[in-house]
Amino acid sequence: MQEGKNWEEKLFARLYNMSRIGRQSLPIPTNITVEVDKNNITVKGSKGELKHTLRPEINVVKKDDQLIFDQTKITKSSSAYWGLSRALVSNMIKGVTEGYEKKLELIGVGYRVKESGDGITLSVGYSHPIEYKKPEGITFNVEENRIITIKGVDKQLVGQTAAKIRSLRKPEVYKGKGIRYLGEQIKIKPGKAGKV
Repeated sequence: MQEGKNWEEKLFARLYNMSRIGRQSLPIPTNITVEVDKNNITVKGSKGELKHTLRPEINVVKKDDQLIFDQTKITKSSSAYWGLSRALVSNMIKGVTEGYEKKLELIGVGYRVKESGDGITLSVGYSHPIEYKKPEGITFNVEENRIITIKGVDKQLVGQTAAKIRSLRKPEVYKGKGIRYLGEQIKIKPGKAGKV
């Protein structure tokens, strides 16, 4: 039994030291404010405000314009949550200072997009146009009726919105028509051989 305990202690000690990202302190820029209330973090900046609740295994302390993350309870997955928590808060800080954006491009004859009252209207080869309502905290900008710029402070929400719009008409593999990320390379399949 004693050997088993020692093995567990060694394992937990190894897990504790695994997160290279989690061990790094996170500097707080001078132009934003960060409030820490137990496991709740609020980040305010020029572009907006974001909130996040940490898992109970993770603790964060604000000290000398830095955030220091640590594990309150060492489990098999706490090391992963340790690094993840630091990365998420780092993304929040970048979001409220610089913001995030994704660009989509419509490829296809007659494919176009225009801004509507609370979102965008897409014509992408269906018998009817598709209305997409923008989520709260997201702004759309349309260029040349075929390029959509999605902006916001929440990295996850920006990426999720872009993925949802892309899924409305994924690029097909023979001609590449559809909605794709700007600059995305689509592997085109060769068409069927012509009749002899």
